[in-house]
Amino acid sequence: MDLQLLGTTALITGAGSGIGRATAVALAAEGVRVALLDRDPDALESTADLLRGEGSALPVVVVADVTAEDQVQVAVAAAVAELGRLDAVVCCAGVSGPVGSSIEKIDLAAWNAVFAVNVTGPFLVLRHALPALRAAASASVVLLASDSASVASPGMVPYCASKAALVQFGRALSVDLAGTGIRVNAVAPSIVDTPMSRGDLGAQAFVDPGFPVQTAAEVAAHVAYLVSPRAKAVNGTTLLSDFGYAARSGFPA
Repeated sequence: MDLQLLGTTALITGAGSGIGRATAVALAAEGVRVALLDRDPDALESTADLLRGEGSALPVVVVADVTAEDQVQVAVAAAVAELGRLDAVVCCAGVSGPVGSSIEKIDLAAWNAVFAVNVTGPFLVLRHALPALRAAASASVVLLASDSASVASPGMVPYCASKAALVQFGRALSVDLAGTGIRVNAVAPSIVDTPMSRGDLGAQAFVDPGFPVQTAAEVAAHVAYLVSPRAKAVNGTTLLSDFGYAARSGFPA
């Protein structure tokens, strides 16, 4: 299906690896010129080299920490200037924070660090990207949330709370932007095979997993659809990609 994205532009945060990198590849394959944002310059260059090797339009590379407003402001402005316009923003930058710890063992700095990246980061990026998005004929924002926004695993309170906040941030923003031509949606996948997940669960957990696992490319396909004009009626919602787990009843039948 033609997603009607040829000739458009997008800014992707967390583009150095995982879902961010897969999203850059997916959008570039649809003819989108992408701006790649990450705090790791080497990882960014690896993603950029991957896109150049596939013959995609030359990507824009901007280095910034999404928790630092001064860096975000400069990076977004540079990306928009280089792209010439901005049709979409995809916020993929995220951290898991403390995993397997009770809140008694989590200090305030660790808690704040998770929210700084997962919630404040998208706020800052969109705060500075909105003028360019408003100038587009139609625009889309996609937030990378998690099924942890609605279900929980033990020892993941900061992550779960931050992803729930991100989902509601997107929903509220879609209401604020109603009538502007800017749509805001989220994707909430369950376990995805990414460097972050492997760091949390251990690489061995993915050798013969006893749980369903998605690839980053599969999640990126959801993002590409939500970014596209094909999803013009989809706004203020979250695409839950969890193999139907949240739909199951606990009733013993």
